[in-house]
Amino acid sequence: MGKLTGKVAIVTGGGTGIGKGIARGLATEGAKTVIAGRRIKELNKTAEEMNALGCTVVPFRADVREEDQVSALFAYTMDLFNRLDILVNNAGVFDNAPLDEFSVEAWDRVISTNLRGPFLCTRAAFKIMKKQGGGRILNIGSISGQRPRLNSAAYTTSKFGIWGLTNVTALEGREYGISASCLHPGNTRVKRSENTLMGPTEPMMEVDDLTEVAVLMACLPPHVNMLEAIVLPVKQAYLGRG
Repeated sequence: MGKLTGKVAIVTGGGTGIGKGIARGLATEGAKTVIAGRRIKELNKTAEEMNALGCTVVPFRADVREEDQVSALFAYTMDLFNRLDILVNNAGVFDNAPLDEFSVEAWDRVISTNLRGPFLCTRAAFKIMKKQGGGRILNIGSISGQRPRLNSAAYTTSKFGIWGLTNVTALEGREYGISASCLHPGNTRVKRSENTLMGPTEPMMEVDDLTEVAVLMACLPPHVNMLEAIVLPVKQAYLGRG
């Protein structure tokens, strides 16, 4: 019997990378987990892998930027399991260019995915969790939201915003037993890392390293919250950068 047996979770961006790792960690601890994202093929593959291990993982295609699709995701979860205990706002994108060359289209794409999406999901989760008497919301931020890299205006802005959203959610949620946390990853070995500003020799950690902390945060007693956590490779140039 896992620490999250009887719980229900939604993980956005749950088909690959960090989201997949967190979904696997929650499901392994017993949580019935709905993984959402835009690529149904990846979602189906991930769900099949996890269900073969005895977990309960359900894929659902949804673009977190779209209000109607977010509403459908949460309605589907409630129809299936009749509760929601954990929301992980993980879906995100990255684009890089010097500030004076950053296109409005790229800016809107990053901000809408990384900030509008978590707002829409948090709003939907809040309505459910208030009625049922509590829940936990975990936002995946980034150390870029504290110490930015060059040429990352939209991504950095979105991650600063996620920390603000986390604070507001925690403040408005505490009366209803809803906690909100923000997990800031450093360099993590995922496919997207190959196309960002990370150099080929930068130190990396594995998704499983991050998953341990995410699961710890999710498994805390309901009266306890880890508001913020920073997880990064020891040798990553974080302190003193920027």
